[in-house]
Amino acid sequence: MYVKQPTKFWENVIFVDESKYIIFRSDGKQKVWHTPNTALKIKNLWPTVKYGGGNQLVWGCMTSSGVGSLDFIDGTINKYVYLDILKRNLKQSASNLEISRHFKLYQDNDPKHKADICKLWVLCHCPGVIKTTAESPDINPIEHVWDYLQ
Repeated sequence: MYVKQPTKFWENVIFVDESKYIIFRSDGKQKVWHTPNTALKIKNLWPTVKYGGGNQLVWGCMTSSGVGSLDFIDGTINKYVYLDILKRNLKQSASNLEISRHFKLYQDNDPKHKADICKLWVLCHCPGVIKTTAESPDINPIEHVWDYLQ
C-alpha cells in the first residue's frame, strides 16, 4: 500500500516503538554445564538481580531527519501508560523535528496501540496515521535502531 510512496511522503512520518533492554544477562533461565561436585564454584554461578530488576523499557521515535524523544518506562506498558507516553512525547518530538503541522504517525499493531482510548487520542491529535494490516511485515526503521543498540 505504501511501498510506492515517494520519498517526500516519508519525510513527515514519525515512527514510534518500544523496546526492552536486558541489563543483567538474560530474563530467562540459565544453564551451566559443570563437572560433578562443582556446582557452587564461583566460575559456575551467575549473579542475579532481585525483584525482577535488570531490564529497562524504552519508548522512542524517529523521522527521516532525526530522532525524537526517548521515554524510559518503569514497570510494564499498558494502554494507559502508552497513552501518557504519547501525550508527553509525540507532539513535542514532531515540533522539535519541525514537522508538527503535517506529520503522519506510524506504529505497529501492538494491542495497546490499537486500544480504543489510544486510537481516539491519535485520531484527535495526529494530522495523519499510517494504517497497517494485522499481519503486515514490520517496516518500522526504528526496529533497526533498537537492534543496533542491543
